Amino acid sequence: MPDPHFVHAAFSAIAERYVTANHVLSVGCDVLWRQRAVQRVAEWKHDRVLDIATGTGDLALAIAEALPEAEVLGTDFCRPMLDVAVRRGLTNVLEADALHLPLPEDSFDVATVAFGLRNMADYEAALKEFRRVLKPGGHLLVLDFSMPEGILLPPYRLYLHHILPHIAGVVTGNTDAYAYLGNSIEAFPRGAAFLELLHRAGYTCCTALPLNLGIATLYTAQA
Repeated sequence: MPDPHFVHAAFSAIAERYVTANHVLSVGCDVLWRQRAVQRVAEWKHDRVLDIATGTGDLALAIAEALPEAEVLGTDFCRPMLDVAVRRGLTNVLEADALHLPLPEDSFDVATVAFGLRNMADYEAALKEFRRVLKPGGHLLVLDFSMPEGILLPPYRLYLHHILPHIAGVVTGNTDAYAYLGNSIEAFPRGAAFLELLHRAGYTCCTALPLNLGIATLYTAQA
């Protein structure tokens, strides 16, 4: 499991260039993936949305724009990332550890986490904490990297472990944070394994939608 101290230090160091790095390293695909996530959240038509590990606020801001009547709260344990989110227009933020959210039970209709669960110290404990703050029948959305299958896997691994860190080092000035990225993606449960993790955490109606041939996956579930 990831070391929270390393994760906090790494994301604090790259906060100012995080958005640019995401667009460059994913060749803009991260924007399309978030659009799919926002479409799914909009289909649920709920009023209170909690975006966990909001980082620089990309998903929370997109949800707020698509659902102007909804209340959107972004939480993150990394203050420098939240500071960037606030400058970008996300006014409702909370500095908090995702495994111990200072929020009441049954208080949100939707919980989202994009590219953040993979960085948490205990995936199952985090998912249970998200379910605690969701209303009964509320929805969870998890968007994160996964790994493609078949002939795409070897070239993708080459990019992930050997090319991406060098490009990221140029963009952010921090190669170590993105060397960690590849290892975290390899270790993160994906597909059926992640659906089983959702079931163990108490969720129902669990689905997995691979994006861009499995480079990322959009998971949904109900509390």
